[in-house]
Amino acid sequence: MRISYRTGLTVAAATLATPALAGTGTVSFEIPKIDTFPYRKPYVAVWLEDGGGQQVKTLAVLHDQARIGGRWIPELRSWWRTGGRTMTMPADGISRPTQAPGRQTVGIPGIDQLAPGRYSVVVEAAREKGGRELVKVPFELKRGKSASASASGDAELGKVSVSIRP
Repeated sequence: MRISYRTGLTVAAATLATPALAGTGTVSFEIPKIDTFPYRKPYVAVWLEDGGGQQVKTLAVLHDQARIGGRWIPELRSWWRTGGRTMTMPADGISRPTQAPGRQTVGIPGIDQLAPGRYSVVVEAAREKGGRELVKVPFELKRGKSASASASGDAELGKVSVSIRP
């Protein structure tokens, strides 16, 4: 009993002494309703690139997590070529199930640990028996400053927004 009490105090004290994260970031994107039969939910990859176009990190991959679902992941061609093929899927904290049409939100973990500079959030969507689309949203990351940017897709993706808060 006594050990658990001390452990609880230690955890509480450590939590109080830990500084709050310096910044947060989110990516919002819209999966539009496409009038087709049969409609298949798109696979979507969301990742962060530096100013030179190199992948910094994968933020999310929405895909069918069943055994057969892995067959279609390479259809997210740009993501697959820039780093997806080296990942083991499903990946903890990154893999998510495909989503129905509507607005989706993905966090940007570790945004406060990135060096200031130019970055882009890239969202790629591919639908079985459907189209494929890639939307790139560039933004400037500055210490202690908010940033927001957006772009829109034409068919497989709607509006894509990036929001960074200090």
